[in-house]
Amino acid sequence: MSVAAIGILGVAGLLALIFARVPIALALAATGLLGYAALDGWGTALKMFGTVPFELARAYSLSVLPLFILMGAVAARANMAREMFDAANGVFSGIRGALANATIGACAMFGAICGSSIATAATFSGVAVPEMRRHGYDSAFAAGAVASAGTLGVLIPPSVLLAIYAVVAEQSLPKLYAAAFIPGFLLAALYVLVVFAVAWARPQWVPRVPAMRLAERLRAAAGMWKLGVLFFFAVFGIYLGWFSPTEAAAIAAFAAIVIAFATRTLDLRGLLDALLDTAFTSAVLFFIIAGAFIFSRFIVLTQFPNALAAWVKAAGLAPAWIMLAVMALYILLGTFLDEVSTILVTVPVTLPLILGIGYDGVWLGIFITVLCTIGLISPPTGMTVFVIQAQHPGIPVARIYMGTLPFLAADLVLAGLLIVFPAIALWLPLVLKI
Repeated sequence: MSVAAIGILGVAGLLALIFARVPIALALAATGLLGYAALDGWGTALKMFGTVPFELARAYSLSVLPLFILMGAVAARANMAREMFDAANGVFSGIRGALANATIGACAMFGAICGSSIATAATFSGVAVPEMRRHGYDSAFAAGAVASAGTLGVLIPPSVLLAIYAVVAEQSLPKLYAAAFIPGFLLAALYVLVVFAVAWARPQWVPRVPAMRLAERLRAAAGMWKLGVLFFFAVFGIYLGWFSPTEAAAIAAFAAIVIAFATRTLDLRGLLDALLDTAFTSAVLFFIIAGAFIFSRFIVLTQFPNALAAWVKAAGLAPAWIMLAVMALYILLGTFLDEVSTILVTVPVTLPLILGIGYDGVWLGIFITVLCTIGLISPPTGMTVFVIQAQHPGIPVARIYMGTLPFLAADLVLAGLLIVFPAIALWLPLVLKI
């Protein structure tokens, strides 16, 4: 059997295992091991199978992941989400759709210290959905707004997903974080425009809420100092040259713990819960990453990515058609894979292809992350949708999906803008000379 045929069978076998509901980490590792053994023998394959987890365990670049996860876990338990929601509500107060836009603004800010879409959606589900329903918002739109706004956590720095992409694609994490700034906040702005559009088209879904007094707005804004401190350490400390990404994550996580205890919003039990949550989440991520690296070793051995890039070049396909195919692939995979698995499975194949048509590896990381936000709120397995539904079982899943539809349009608009204007992502890293 030819190398190409083994490579195709390996990809087909991986998809078959995923559809059979085999855990993604086991599916990746098993397919990679069997494929590698078929190409280079069991002795070499078993040696590779044993060394990859060890190499990952001692990789300094991966130490940033549990530290940023810890910072988000502490922030989620220290009442920071409520403070951000109140501050954002003070900005939009008095405008039709103020509570929905406050949710978007708060999720964008919380994403800047959390980095996880699931954690962001889960945190604000308990804060924003009851508040919007209490003021007469349509329940589907309220839940859809929170589910969609929660996806901002994977794009706005410091994003855990971008940190994983940096390791897999061997790209600079500071560059990726700088590149994500403008697209992240642009997506938040597009979501705000969506709320205004829905409020104009369906005013009964989005009632006007009485405006807050100036004193209340100022009091709410004062709670933003915590976000400023954590964001400064987690992101700006990197660009000022004070810390490496791992050092910035460690200092920001420590600062979150100190602030939480100093403001008496966290006790020892809460810290223990945050540490356990960090350990469980990190273990799952590292297990999946190890399986993905084993699978990628097999894919590299087949030369499938290079062959695919050469075929595309020989076929003379226009870059626009290639990008449409890549978009379709990620949107399709997003319907049944989580965003981490999607990146780990596809990047070894799509990165050489995209580099071959003239796009940048940093740009691709931002583009893929935007497409992953679509998968997080699209049926049948939109993860943030199920997070919202689990906390609000009275709202059917189908209705929440209906509530996310207007926001999906904003995601697609941003993806199109990134293709037409790559400078949206690449301008800031160029200016910062990273």
